[in-house]
Amino acid sequence: MKLSQFKFKLPEEQIALYPHSIYREFKNDEGEMEKFRITRRDECRLMVLHRKSQQIEMYKKDENGKPIEGEYLDFRNVLDYFDEGDTFIFNDTKVFPARLYGTKEKTDAKIEVFLLRELNEEMRLWDVLVEPARKIRIGNKLFFDESGTMVAEVIDNTTSRGRTLRFLYDCPHDEFKRELFALGEAPLPRYIIDRREDHHGTEEDFDDFQCIFAKNEGAVTAPATGLHFSRELMKRMEIKGINFSYITLHCGLGNFHDIEVEDLTKHKMDSEQMIVGPEACKIVNKTKLSGRHVCAIGTSVVKATETAVGTDGLLKEYDGWTNKFIFPPYEFGLADSMVANFYHPLSTLLMETAAFGGYDLVMDAYNLAVKHGYMFGCYGDALLIVND
Repeated sequence: MKLSQFKFKLPEEQIALYPHSIYREFKNDEGEMEKFRITRRDECRLMVLHRKSQQIEMYKKDENGKPIEGEYLDFRNVLDYFDEGDTFIFNDTKVFPARLYGTKEKTDAKIEVFLLRELNEEMRLWDVLVEPARKIRIGNKLFFDESGTMVAEVIDNTTSRGRTLRFLYDCPHDEFKRELFALGEAPLPRYIIDRREDHHGTEEDFDDFQCIFAKNEGAVTAPATGLHFSRELMKRMEIKGINFSYITLHCGLGNFHDIEVEDLTKHKMDSEQMIVGPEACKIVNKTKLSGRHVCAIGTSVVKATETAVGTDGLLKEYDGWTNKFIFPPYEFGLADSMVANFYHPLSTLLMETAAFGGYDLVMDAYNLAVKHGYMFGCYGDALLIVND
């Protein structure tokens, strides 16, 4: 397929800058009214695509099974499409505070450093992206706090914006990482940061941009579909008898890179580290062999499971890297259903969703989503694709 086939007009006001929330007002000590935001992870809208019947559901139904126009499905309705013995696969990667702000020595020029991954624990070496890149050269020292204790030296250029930093901080590694991360912000995508008034993440983003089941640190962006799951919703799933299986894929920034070729077969994805353990295989394979549904929560889970699935359709243990790029047409080997977000035009995430749900059906759904005011992006609304 061609890149241009994934182009659509996304209104600016439909890019979600915050998670689905409710607002409350209270009177402060001075007698003035103040407003505050309460995140409601599981109350975003949900659209449902039925692959075989080619039906698209947006509305809740009355007692006679007729859609109630204007009363949209919300994410908690995902439970209505699954039963006891079905399995949801989650990505339990944990986001770390990867965006740092600092100054360059001598000039005090303001700089942004985005941590990608630690290269060497003992030497405090990190792979990073820098802005503005043209001003940051090998040998420069960068300062990240007012006391001047958190200092890094640029020791290598890796790409046009990429650098290798050595942090000059003499203390135990755990203490170093704690101090470093205390200076960082939640690594929200640029399309959110650049549209916010102050161009920064908030304290609330540390919670909002982290899945409640996050466990294994290493991601520089959240597996966004997992953000919709609240503790209450997962408890209801548990009561219903739905199984939970966890894999780890450390989500990188490659999902946000522009594709620069029209022919998608020529696009190369960045590699991401992933682990599929024996417990995940045991739960998922038991579900498949018993004829129950396996639902992949997000594009990162689909990518990981398609990397690790065997020719027999069963999940295999895996510990390594994947650069799998999934776009239509693609024959899926593991999950029969998936939950996704609504993604930006021309994105690899949209392409993977279209491969799973069928190009025409998914693009029809996106047109409806734009028309009906659904929200897009990692803090946006959700799309369930089922195989009926």
